[in-house]
Amino acid sequence: MSPAPALLEIEHITHYAYASPVGLAHHRAHLRPLADAAQQVMDFDLEVAPEPSHRRSSIDSFGNPQLHFELERSHSSLRVRSRSRVRVAPRFGALDAAASEPWEQVADALRYRPHRPPHPAVEFSLPSPYVPRLDVLRTLVEPLLTPGRPVAGLALALMQHVHAEFAYDGASTTVDTPLHTVLMQRRGVCQDFAHAMIGALRMAGLAARYVSGYLLTHAPEDGRSLVGADASHAWVQVWCPGALPGFDGRDAWLDLDPTNDCVPGVGHVRLAVGRDYGDVAPLRGTIRGGGTHRFQVAVRTRQLPTTFPHDEPIAESPAHEAKPR
Repeated sequence: MSPAPALLEIEHITHYAYASPVGLAHHRAHLRPLADAAQQVMDFDLEVAPEPSHRRSSIDSFGNPQLHFELERSHSSLRVRSRSRVRVAPRFGALDAAASEPWEQVADALRYRPHRPPHPAVEFSLPSPYVPRLDVLRTLVEPLLTPGRPVAGLALALMQHVHAEFAYDGASTTVDTPLHTVLMQRRGVCQDFAHAMIGALRMAGLAARYVSGYLLTHAPEDGRSLVGADASHAWVQVWCPGALPGFDGRDAWLDLDPTNDCVPGVGHVRLAVGRDYGDVAPLRGTIRGGGTHRFQVAVRTRQLPTTFPHDEPIAESPAHEAKPR
C-alpha cells in the first residue's frame, strides 16, 4: 500500500553580515520548489531585507523557477527568508528495477551518433564543473557493470556502495572542495555523496543529475531518521527508462539519496535539478564591496496535518552560498 501524500512546511533563512558596506549586489535564488503531478506548491513567499531595487522571475534552462534580485543602495547585511508549503505524493511505489533497460542499452542511446538528434538526457551524461571525469570515479562503478544488468538495479547498487564507502562528516569539506579530494578522503556531506554518485554513473556513459531540496528529520513512511535535515539537502536522479511504469520518455528519472541509502519518498521536497551543485545553489550572487563576510543558514522542515480537500496549489508568481548538508 502506497503511503499517503504529505503536507510539508519549509522555512529557509540565509543571513549575510559584511565587514564593510556593499554598494551594489546581484543575486540569483533557487528557493521556490518545483511543481509537477507529484509535488504541488500550495504556498510560497520570499522575503529579502533590505528590499531589492529590482526583482525578476524566470525559468532556467533545466526547468527550475528562479528569482533574480538587485540591491542598488548601500547595505551591511542581507537576509533572505523563503517559506513554502508543499504537498508531496509518492512517486516510486511502482518502481520495478528489474524491468528497466540494460545499462549498456541506455548508455548506447546517449552516445553521439552522426546525423542522429541528441537524446534529451545526454547533457547529464557529460562532465560538468563540479563533476569532472576522474579515473577514481570509474573504480566506484566498474565492479557493478555486469553485462545486461538493468540500469535501475545498477543505480540502486551504486547508491548502496557510495553510502557504505563514504562517511558523513559535516566538517570535512566546504562548498568548493574538489571532488578528487572528497574521493581520496572518503568523507563529506550530501553534496559530496551526490557528486560522487553522479560522476561514477557518467563514467559508465549514463545520465545522472543533481537534485537540491529539503527533507524531514524522520521519513513519514517508517519513521527512519534521515541525515541532512538541518540544511538544504542534495541527492541524485538517474535516467532509468523502463523502471517506472507510465514514466518513460522525458520523465524516466529515478530519485536516489546516497547520503541516506534510500529512494526518496514523501519526506523529500525537490527545489531544483541540474548538472551539479553550481547550477542549482539556493542562493548566490555578485557584490561590489563587502570585504570579508559571515553567513548563517537555518532550515526548518516539518509535516503539517492533512488539510481540507478544497485547498489548491497557488498559481505561479514572480518569485553566498551555503553547502547542502
